[in-house]
Amino acid sequence: MNKDELPEILTAKHIAAYLGISRRRVYELFQLKTDYGGIPNFEIGLTKRVEKKDFLEWIEKRKKEKANKA
Repeated sequence: MNKDELPEILTAKHIAAYLGISRRRVYELFQLKTDYGGIPNFEIGLTKRVEKKDFLEWIEKRKKEKANKA
């Protein structure tokens, strides 16, 4: 799956497939505050969703943080 194939509103399943990690790990990242590396999300009832633009920004932020540590 590439970023152009992602829908505008993402589920944990979409994110897990895109990143190649477990859905459990995605839910762990949902629980973290964004200041500590958590994925920004919002709730619809009992489900969590992520806007595609927020997810892609989150990835870019992780990459920049990694580059700054190197």
